[in-house]
Amino acid sequence: MIEIDQTEDLDEFVGFEFQHYKNDPLYVPPLKAEAKKLLDSKNNPFYKNAKRALFLAKKEGKTIGRIAAIVNYRHNQYHNDKVGFFGFFESINDINVAKALFAKAEEFLKKNNLEYIRGPISPSMNDISGLLIKGFFNEPVFMMPYNKYYYSELIESCGFKKIKDLYAFYLTTANKPKERLLKLAEYVQKKFKIELKSFSKKHFDDDVKVIHKLYCEAWKNNWGFVPPTYEEFYYGIKDFKTMVDEELVIIAYKDGKPCGFSAIVPDFNQLLKKLGGKITPFNLPKLIFGLKKIDNYRLITLGVTDNCRKMGVDLLLYIKSFEVVERRKGRGGELSWTLEDNDSINKPIMKMGAEHYKTYRIYQKGIAPT
Repeated sequence: MIEIDQTEDLDEFVGFEFQHYKNDPLYVPPLKAEAKKLLDSKNNPFYKNAKRALFLAKKEGKTIGRIAAIVNYRHNQYHNDKVGFFGFFESINDINVAKALFAKAEEFLKKNNLEYIRGPISPSMNDISGLLIKGFFNEPVFMMPYNKYYYSELIESCGFKKIKDLYAFYLTTANKPKERLLKLAEYVQKKFKIELKSFSKKHFDDDVKVIHKLYCEAWKNNWGFVPPTYEEFYYGIKDFKTMVDEELVIIAYKDGKPCGFSAIVPDFNQLLKKLGGKITPFNLPKLIFGLKKIDNYRLITLGVTDNCRKMGVDLLLYIKSFEVVERRKGRGGELSWTLEDNDSINKPIMKMGAEHYKTYRIYQKGIAPT
């Protein structure tokens, strides 16, 4: 078991994932540069308020597992917790390897006076969260996790228990909103004078500030949520300026003030599947041409501020998002993720005709600090 300390040594840690899944037909390799960004303790602003330790399990010089232990100071301040996190977990199907990896992660967190270990969170709830436990029948969509089917057994055998499930829904464009929902949306838009506007790339920085504020306000009471700093938020979405068309991000206004927003991203995994983890001069034309052929989407976030939550703004955003995907000739999209007990979100999604088709689990375990 070895610990990796420096950002420059991430190649083997990141590379193990590619090796581990190379024969898995459902696996979609991320861009290696993007995977490293999540772990880059020098340049990722998340680590201004957090720290991490990375561990590799090796046998006869070959990597057979990895894990990250993460201390998120802002989480513990915001929730008055003593929780540490594990993320980026990968392992061969061997309980002894899993136990050794978790022992290292727990040791690191204990030394930081933490009393619980929770995950997989990679590295925060604003990034990639949860372990796939239901839905091993198709490829993951963009920025959603994928893992081996046996991981849940390994994790549970190491003493972890479920603390929260996350849901993913799927809605096809063939399943059009019911007429009564369309009429209701039209009624509430007129009654409450809600205006919907597309994101502006011309005013990118200004609109990012608006969305950051809405994001922090709309999710402030959600389980596990920690409002990202503006620097973290910008770092996470700055590349979307070139990747995501303006019509895919919608901001709702009431009386001229922002009160909600939704964001759709094309399912770039349809392209990443073919790129092998990196962009080269040889596959760049394939990437550019392929962008126009993406027909699957992900509603990555939708939120409404407290003062407008019962006005039907969420319905307006859902229907507008549907219309955008339909207009782009998309076959449908995933709505993910939501908390299992967030009925105020899950019920409207189901009323739109979406199917709950995947479940991701977050585990927790008590640890006694040394």
